[in-house]
Amino acid sequence: MAQFEYKARDSSGAVISGVYEDIATAAMLKDELAKAGYTLVKASKKQDSACGRSGRIRQTDVVTFAYKFSGMYGAGLSIARSLEILALQAPTVAFKNVLLEIKEAVQNGSSLKSAFDKHSEVFSEFFVGMVEAGETGGKLAQTLEMAAQYLDNQLELRHKVRSAFAYPIIVGGMSLLIVAYLIIFVVPIFSKLYKQLKVSLPGPTQTLVILSEIFRNYWWLLIALVAAAIYLYRKYRRDPRIVARIDRLKLTMPIFANLNKMVLVSRFTRTFAMMSAAGVGLIEAIEVANRVANNSVFDPVARSMQESIAAGSPVSEPMEQADIFPPMIVQMAAAGEEVGLVPEMLSKGVDLLDKDIDRTIKSLLVKLEPVLTLLMGIIVGFILLGLYLPMFDYMSHLK
Repeated sequence: MAQFEYKARDSSGAVISGVYEDIATAAMLKDELAKAGYTLVKASKKQDSACGRSGRIRQTDVVTFAYKFSGMYGAGLSIARSLEILALQAPTVAFKNVLLEIKEAVQNGSSLKSAFDKHSEVFSEFFVGMVEAGETGGKLAQTLEMAAQYLDNQLELRHKVRSAFAYPIIVGGMSLLIVAYLIIFVVPIFSKLYKQLKVSLPGPTQTLVILSEIFRNYWWLLIALVAAAIYLYRKYRRDPRIVARIDRLKLTMPIFANLNKMVLVSRFTRTFAMMSAAGVGLIEAIEVANRVANNSVFDPVARSMQESIAAGSPVSEPMEQADIFPPMIVQMAAAGEEVGLVPEMLSKGVDLLDKDIDRTIKSLLVKLEPVLTLLMGIIVGFILLGLYLPMFDYMSHLK
């Protein structure tokens, strides 16, 4: 709940002021003051309220809300009543306040689309576009359910992709910790021993000793370099040239390029198909789909598709020329154009593509496990070899 600073008049016209805690909206504050015999003059939400926005709103909360909102509205409940009930069921205070604010805006005459659009940090451009399409086309319940299915699918896809990247990250992190431990704590012990024995150090051992000295004596420089890298990343991550290079790297990096490309195509195509099926204009649907895909490599592809549609040409032609869409997606689009069912055919095509993504992720994990294990073994083996080579040489001289 939120805190409100307010001014009100009593029955004699005298002005009072104060702070009202644990109230969701200004409208509710007005009702509470009216019950006490006061007329609200002015109210403002305290920005530093610790409870006003407590709790993080997760995407899973939005998906659950969309499913429930669709069901309630489809069952005959009004928009305001549905939002009021869902606000009471909200998992966090933050989400509850958002839903109550949307309800208040709708009751004050705002369109549902405009009410959702004021909370773009919670509801994506895709979701707002679907609400607008359902609101203007009289199919709000259906479009809300479609939006919920889409968001649910995207969450599942994101989870699968993260699982593919999680394994190498975890193994790589463990490898770095092991290497750091050996270099920082174990190498100095052997280095001290070999100095006492006056043993000459071979190249691999000298490399380890130098690395150990750098880590132990110049750790502050390493921290400074990491901090500088983080600073530069945050400063230039929105630079169009940097973004373009990173986007191209995602689609060309070894091992993961094919997976990244399929995920990109899946997001773009499913968004385009879903929005066009809901009644959103094709050109606008492509625009939103391109922003959802969030990769600058797709910008010229999206523009080409929009120009083709504006000229009355088939959308499958620029898709085929783009050389980024799998042939199956292009063929489904062409087949849909022949029978007038482009959104439906593209949706079926993306369903098949998502199955390919599942198989690709499983295949990657199977291939990465032995490769990463071997790589980790080589690194640790090199360190151990460097540590014990002087010992072997010393023992041979003793004989």
